[in-house]
Amino acid sequence: MAHERIEIDLPLSKVYELLSNPVDFPKFLERIDSVDRINSQTFEYKTTINGETFHWTTNLIDNLRNTRFAWITINGTLNQTGTIRFTPLDNGNRTRVEFSLDYRTFFGDPSEGLATFIEQSADQLVKDLESFKKLAESDTFKEGSLEPKEEVTA
Repeated sequence: MAHERIEIDLPLSKVYELLSNPVDFPKFLERIDSVDRINSQTFEYKTTINGETFHWTTNLIDNLRNTRFAWITINGTLNQTGTIRFTPLDNGNRTRVEFSLDYRTFFGDPSEGLATFIEQSADQLVKDLESFKKLAESDTFKEGSLEPKEEVTA
């Protein structure tokens, strides 16, 4: 299981808004290819590991506004659980985010590629949270890119 924390220089309500929609996870979770909303509580994830595509469906199990957001896998080829906790800092001007993410197989031992993916989860989560921080604090999260926007001149 990967468990990391990071402090974001934005108010808690803004950070919660940015992190409480799994469809946006691929913007900063580098190893997630896509997340599609099935309904308000259910999401379909997809990733490719060593050429093998994995799909899994999650359900939200906890969505306590500005406090905690959590999900579990209910179906698929990869088992993922996650929890995000939010703590206000500096009178609400900054936010501590604690992000826990766990991957497992449903049956048997993982393939070599999947085992490596799982083993590297903690190090990857550090990088992913840094990416989130940069996107969120630079106000480019909605675009999902840290690249400067091209200016159009007439």
